[in-house]
Amino acid sequence: MRLVQRRPRHPRICAADLARADLAGRHGRGLSQVPTPALVACPLPARLGAVAGEAGVTFAVFSRHGERIDLCLFDEAGEAEIARLPLPCRSGDIHHALLPGAGPGLRYALRAEGPWQPQRGHRFDASKLLVDPYATRIDRPFRWDPRLAHQGVDTADVVPRGIVGGAQPVAAGAPDRAPAFIYELAVKSFTMRHPVVPERIRGTLAALCEPAVLDYIQGLGVSHVELMPVAAWMDERHLPPLGLANAWGYNPVNFVALDPRLAPGGEADLARLCATYAQAGIGIILDIVLNHTAESDEFGATISLRGLDNAVYYRHAADDPGKLINDTGCGHTLALDRAPVVRMAMDALRHWRRLGVAGFRFDLGTVMGRSDTGYSQDAPLLAAIGQDPDLSQALLIAEPWDIGPGGYRLGEFPAPFAEWNGRYRDDIRRFWRGDAGMAGALATRLAGSADLFAARHRGPLASINFVAAHDGFTLADLVSHAGKHNDANGEGNRDGESENHSWNNGAEGPTDDPAITEVRHRDLRALLATLFLSRGVPMLTAGDEFGRTQHGNNNAYCQDNEAFWLDWAGADSDLATFVARLAALRAEHPLLSAATFLSGTGEPPDARWLKPDGTPIADEDWGQLEALCLELNGDGDSLLIAVNRSHEAMPLTLPGQSWRRLLPPTDTSQASLPERSAALWQRGEARPGDPDPGST
Repeated sequence: MRLVQRRPRHPRICAADLARADLAGRHGRGLSQVPTPALVACPLPARLGAVAGEAGVTFAVFSRHGERIDLCLFDEAGEAEIARLPLPCRSGDIHHALLPGAGPGLRYALRAEGPWQPQRGHRFDASKLLVDPYATRIDRPFRWDPRLAHQGVDTADVVPRGIVGGAQPVAAGAPDRAPAFIYELAVKSFTMRHPVVPERIRGTLAALCEPAVLDYIQGLGVSHVELMPVAAWMDERHLPPLGLANAWGYNPVNFVALDPRLAPGGEADLARLCATYAQAGIGIILDIVLNHTAESDEFGATISLRGLDNAVYYRHAADDPGKLINDTGCGHTLALDRAPVVRMAMDALRHWRRLGVAGFRFDLGTVMGRSDTGYSQDAPLLAAIGQDPDLSQALLIAEPWDIGPGGYRLGEFPAPFAEWNGRYRDDIRRFWRGDAGMAGALATRLAGSADLFAARHRGPLASINFVAAHDGFTLADLVSHAGKHNDANGEGNRDGESENHSWNNGAEGPTDDPAITEVRHRDLRALLATLFLSRGVPMLTAGDEFGRTQHGNNNAYCQDNEAFWLDWAGADSDLATFVARLAALRAEHPLLSAATFLSGTGEPPDARWLKPDGTPIADEDWGQLEALCLELNGDGDSLLIAVNRSHEAMPLTLPGQSWRRLLPPTDTSQASLPERSAALWQRGEARPGDPDPGST
């Protein structure tokens, strides 16, 4: 028989100890006046975690291989442990109990005893204080400490305590509208240098509720704000020694507790934000990381799931139970095909929905469809979401890739999921960079990416179009840097994507050359116009509308500092006004955002592809085109989109008569398509106030 190494048991605090601690008279600490607080047996609770009710607080924790789960209670400050009580009941894999007389505000954590068998995937260590995966609030931010990764070393002084919640805030319903313009932002970066936000609330959700901030976002024409992760996260272990910190939040510990740095008021802060934006007709989308946690690889922390049941929560190699599968690039992968993990994910999504969230963007979404046999759109978690009467009606957006085998799954998610369209990003960049033979790819992306979504009967709105996102170069850096410059990340410029399809227009980085600056400005407007004139849903990362820079860094996840926070004082207001005009044009002309693919049929046809001289594009022409036009017809409207990537203006012949320009790249005549430009025309007589009216 093989011996199992176990961690030493900690001394227990009995009822007499509690009495001597004078717990019975403590108020405001989550415990009412009871003679000797002690856990009692109770039926299996309907909900996991700590749930306050009339009789007290029920605690329910999943652990299949754990032999004993201890509830650790702390004083009002969350510093002194005042009781350690084993959960007396076990129903299947759920350990549970009732703490009579307890209520909201109680600070608590967990410890778990069980086998220490790394070769079998078991890493129980009772010296490790654990955060409840279902804790809806924690009393302090997570912080990396090497002791979190050392077996047998107590971590009570470095691990946050959960706080038992009360009644969940009553949240206003999310606005019932399809996404028209998604605006991705990181709460801290967006607000830290904002001149009208009071300093005391900068970096928090409350800052986004400031009237001037909301007015700005609403003025851009945004339909949905996509918040980069707001669930509590911890720095990757290599960052603190470098003097760096995780700025984006893609390293969560549990999935339902807001990071107290962003939301010091807990759930109420997010509920207020959702309600405030709903009143303005704007939905809130949460970027959710349901693929890994901050516990990292086998050398990482034991802080929650690893200590409760590492073998169940994380995926391990089928032929080597001690080896973690790393489909995420973060050292491990959540096992989202297992019932307890599916339940945890579903409970988290429902929790956020109850606070008023309109939908979710799923980081590394391919992981959600993985099992031991690979990816499937019928995987347990995807199926569970699809059948849920509420979640299936939410906005669901997958990042359709991970780094595992066969991980790039763009176009393969089930309805009603939309997907980040990485092909759109790359094809648009390559066309405007000047790569050969890209006109056909540009046309496909302008038309809504039918090649990716039509076969599964999903329309253009399944495509979330973007040219730049939080990952990679900013839009301004895209046209200013031919290569990445990530030295500030402390990894010798080895991190980050090396192929960005970027260009610098003749100088690497900042320049005083007015000619280069002008060309870069043209390129920015051309890229932005292409994005908003394409069928699908445009997404823009906050600050790209006014020329934000990350100084050539294409992996700025660890740059939480003033040099990388949005520079509102240096914003290009003219460019932001241009973006607002683009969003308004989409709202005014449904042809640009139609939910159907183009067919080229009808009378007049719904689409015609033309050369700048007004003649149809033949199949053999596509490989050499530098400029092209798309005529759209339908719903009583006719539009013409024209793009020219060459560095010379081209004569333009508009089909038929009476066209008026809606989107002038510059002040120029209708008979010419300027260099490095995209333009929009509408059939009809010119109206007073139209820019540069005329006809061919």
